[in-house]
Amino acid sequence: MSDGVRGIGSFVRELCVAVISVVIVTQFYQPAHVSGSSMKPQFFQGDYLLLSRQAYQNRKPQRGDVVVFQSTLQDKKGRKERLIKRIVGLPGETVEIRDGQVYINGSLLIDNYTRTHYTNGSLQITVPSDSYFCMGDNRQNSTDSRSPAVGCVSSDRLCGKVVLRLWPARRAGVVKSYGELAEEKSPAGTAVSSAASGKAAPSGKK
Repeated sequence: MSDGVRGIGSFVRELCVAVISVVIVTQFYQPAHVSGSSMKPQFFQGDYLLLSRQAYQNRKPQRGDVVVFQSTLQDKKGRKERLIKRIVGLPGETVEIRDGQVYINGSLLIDNYTRTHYTNGSLQITVPSDSYFCMGDNRQNSTDSRSPAVGCVSSDRLCGKVVLRLWPARRAGVVKSYGELAEEKSPAGTAVSSAASGKAAPSGKK
């Protein structure tokens, strides 16, 4: 009888530990499922990811971080969609797209992580304070900050930073950031330092 009581007590203790662990994990992390092709070739339909909900508690989002954010776009059921994109422009920076290339404050963005190494569209925008210019890696098939329907993403709409790919197992691992700037001459001919513009530190649908 006493052995049985100890067995029940051990089960209850282990169950409590498991429940507490789940609560702690869900407080800091959140699973996400990729739907769509806008982040190819880095992420694919059906990928399961893990978001860090606390990633920006003590640091600002960096260029190259892959983030999930709440958009104003709606799905077929009228629910607001969450999008997965990569941060390209930081608050106060001028983002320019011309001739298939992206420039940040006049410095060329090295985007060999994108699907076609070509960014369609033509625009020049200064990112508002406390907001971020985000684009999909599959630039020619992505609804992102280039579209007025999405625009720049304010920090209060960020759901979290993508830190891990959980599935498929063969591609599971830490999610990397990309977003270095090359030293590029501005149209006026003044050299712009990539160091001054910042360098990425380690980091859907539509």
